[in-house]
Amino acid sequence: MTLSTHVLDVARGVPAAGVGVTLVQVVGAMRVDLASGTTDGDGRIAGPFGGDLQPGEYELVFKAGAYLKATGTPSFYDEIPVRFIIAESRHYHVPLLLAPWGYSTYRGS
Repeated sequence: MTLSTHVLDVARGVPAAGVGVTLVQVVGAMRVDLASGTTDGDGRIAGPFGGDLQPGEYELVFKAGAYLKATGTPSFYDEIPVRFIIAESRHYHVPLLLAPWGYSTYRGS
């Protein structure tokens, strides 16, 4: 199973380049960092992010505060964790739509 992600800055209407993202595997109370990367000029991290993943619970942690500060945008958020479960053998795409005072995510294709 593979994973990809991208971030769009919906307030500015552009891909969010330079956002730090960490992939974490969650096993009970234990958290294991699997991969870290930074979004490219198209707001994407080249996949497969984290390699071949096993079924289980994962979290993408987006470093939104640092990105928004770098763009001169005040923000309410620092890090945005998005927790999800991988159950099927397929590709997963987890995008983040980012704004200074809110965000949205969904399971893409």
